[in-house]
Amino acid sequence: MATIGAQSFLWLATVVASVAALAGAAFGIWSLRPLPAYSSERVRVGSPFEVTFRIENASAWFPLSHLKIRCALAGVDASDMPPVEADGSKIPARLGPGEQASFTCPFRAGDLDVALRSELYFRSEYDLPVLGSLRLSDNGGPFVLNTRLLPPRWTAKPGKD
Repeated sequence: MATIGAQSFLWLATVVASVAALAGAAFGIWSLRPLPAYSSERVRVGSPFEVTFRIENASAWFPLSHLKIRCALAGVDASDMPPVEADGSKIPARLGPGEQASFTCPFRAGDLDVALRSELYFRSEYDLPVLGSLRLSDNGGPFVLNTRLLPPRWTAKPGKD
């Protein structure tokens, strides 16, 4: 009877270790997925929304393929500005690891007051590496217009990672 109990315990320990190893491997692979990182170039004279943004593939291993970006503004004054498709004409079909590209958000012109009271978000969709038929999504933001920088630019909202 002790032998059967020891075998059952050994079998259970093997199953638990196997499940833990699979979960660890899945977590490791998921953490290697490509993620977009956003930054803004300087705000020029005119609408604070007429800015060129940069997207970088923060992954060291996998490309961002078939990237689509939507720009959305949130704020009391921005409620009449619907989300727009980013002008990704400068984004290649495959953005390799560490590569950068630029895009613009073609919002209709808005004044500085609206921009200062708004938050900007990016909604990205791209192909899952290896399994291109599945799509991943990423929500970037919020970004705020930082007028303390010279020249002003859109930066991550303080307190957000």
